[in-house]
Amino acid sequence: MEMDRQAELNALRPDLLRFARLQLRDAGAAEDAVQETMLAALLGGHRFESRSSYKTWLISILRNKIIDIIRGQSREITVTSLAADEDGDDMLMESLFDQRGHWQATAQPSRWADPEASFEQQQFWIVFEACLDHLPEKTARVFMMREFLGFETDEICKETGISSSNCWVVLHRARMGLRTCLETRWFAGTGT
Repeated sequence: MEMDRQAELNALRPDLLRFARLQLRDAGAAEDAVQETMLAALLGGHRFESRSSYKTWLISILRNKIIDIIRGQSREITVTSLAADEDGDDMLMESLFDQRGHWQATAQPSRWADPEASFEQQQFWIVFEACLDHLPEKTARVFMMREFLGFETDEICKETGISSSNCWVVLHRARMGLRTCLETRWFAGTGT
């Protein structure tokens, strides 16, 4: 039984590593988080109660490790890096919206046939990860902290050194960037 769990753990390692890299954007920190997760799973395997899949249990352990790493980091976003992010975002926003904030006729997003069905496809998550990688690093980090790690806005602001209103702007930009990318790479392509 123990060998089966270890083999399953080794088989899931690439998925855990991909998840950690996506969250942390630092290969070394991701590797450390996965190693700590695997060690915790080996030492605490008796706590696995089969209420969820083994992979889900491992992801929850990894999620907690990632949250600890993020909270332990004392990074600050500088004004110059935010300004660099905003320059590209301003051009994107002008191409998508008119002066009143309404969609440009040519930029209006198409309707997604069945987004929930896409979530079940492994290829969708590969495209999603690629789209996330193309977001500015600070924007992607704030998005991941909120949507994948479940941080509250106050926690995100404290960890990243941004204001609450700026946090909401960054989250909006992240969602718009992801939507635009998914429109062109998934929903308008052969993925649907």
